[in-house]
Amino acid sequence: MGLGRTVDVLDESMHPTRIIWRLAWPTVLEQFLIMIVQYVDTAMVGSLGKNATAAIALSSSFTWLMGGIFSGISLGFGVPVGRYIGAGKPDQAKAVVQQSVLAILIFGALATLIMQFLSPHLPVWLGAEEAIRADASAYISIISAVYLFSLSINVCSNILRCAGDTRTPLVFNIATNVINVVLNTLLIFPTRTVEVLGLRFTMWGAGWGVSGAAVATAIATAFSGVMLLTALFRPTFPVSIRLKDKFRFDKAIFKDMVRLGSPVTFERVTISLGQVALTAMVTALGTSELAAHSLATTAESITYMPAFGFSAAATTLVAQSLGAERPALAKRFSRYCTLGAVAFMTAMGAVLFFGGEFLVSLFTPDLEVAALGGAVLRIEALAQPFFALSMVICGIMRGARQTKITFVIAAVGMWVVRIPLAFLLLRTTDLGLTCAWIAMASDLFTRGMIALFYYRKGTWLKSTGTGVAA
Repeated sequence: MGLGRTVDVLDESMHPTRIIWRLAWPTVLEQFLIMIVQYVDTAMVGSLGKNATAAIALSSSFTWLMGGIFSGISLGFGVPVGRYIGAGKPDQAKAVVQQSVLAILIFGALATLIMQFLSPHLPVWLGAEEAIRADASAYISIISAVYLFSLSINVCSNILRCAGDTRTPLVFNIATNVINVVLNTLLIFPTRTVEVLGLRFTMWGAGWGVSGAAVATAIATAFSGVMLLTALFRPTFPVSIRLKDKFRFDKAIFKDMVRLGSPVTFERVTISLGQVALTAMVTALGTSELAAHSLATTAESITYMPAFGFSAAATTLVAQSLGAERPALAKRFSRYCTLGAVAFMTAMGAVLFFGGEFLVSLFTPDLEVAALGGAVLRIEALAQPFFALSMVICGIMRGARQTKITFVIAAVGMWVVRIPLAFLLLRTTDLGLTCAWIAMASDLFTRGMIALFYYRKGTWLKSTGTGVAA
């Protein structure tokens, strides 16, 4: 299966585990390589000191927020494409793809304008120390300048995955992150003498620090956004579109995108706003705590990769199976995806428990920050199996067009459990950063149990057919 080839998820000659693996492994590998590059990126910035790390940590909350909005838009187009392909209606799928291109242009430009206006004010509103405000504002401004391309990555990758092509997003995201690392090396640091294998030479550098990291990310993002968009026009894509097609606004398709995607957007925004609120609480503890919180979050995120791959596979498999009106197959796929994700994330939880401090130490020379980050990761490690449940089951529900329940799960976990508990513990104990991570683990446990309860009810299996206007 080469670049651009899709997996026939309805092929009865293949065992479900083989189909799941062929869909999931490129996504898992993609996320793993992205995370490795993010680790390198974080380590490069971390070498500048904890102020630089804290500046990007402050910015990341709003990056998550916009990413949540983009996820809702991308799902609102991706799932209908998968359902139409499963139902054997390629023309309707192509119409959805055409409308997604218009959405990228409209919403990407709008998001950039909003964040350009807000970027000077956000660090102040979050109560950041004066020393990191300028870098944080610059980082947000530069990253948001390419939001059109960021949205293109989200939408096009989701459409390709829901159509059964998980390799194309893998290839272009690998290329993007290689570009990012190379540009980081040149833009973050000043001109300096480098020694490799005993050879010493002078390497040019712009010396832009945090802004250099942002510029490198922006250029790499623009590359990936363009390349993934062109993938929708390739003849090998089963529902490819052409430049000479009539890209007229279709009210019905946009309305369905909003109906399907808005709960996902609200879900992600709910989580992201909670992360912003939690970041504000952690910021009040001091720069060391904020840096440790950010680096521990980065280290923890490596454990998401297997569950993310299984969740993405579950969305595609359930969407196409229910689109083909085969609920028994959808249930079978969902069971294998859930078991696989829980097994993988339990193993990753063990890595966090025993090796958390080592992982954090890779990003910072500050021993205090590394020790604090490792301590909170041991708390989070215990919640990993429950996080796997919530991630995969929410992926299943998205494929079944049951996106409202994913919003409810997120809202309850974040705003009924995480934020109130963190606030209470920070006010009534002297545990510091540990309070925030106890609250985070409690949130993930709650989400996993609610998701499991809804999954076992089985009402999502009744959502057969395309679910949208023919």
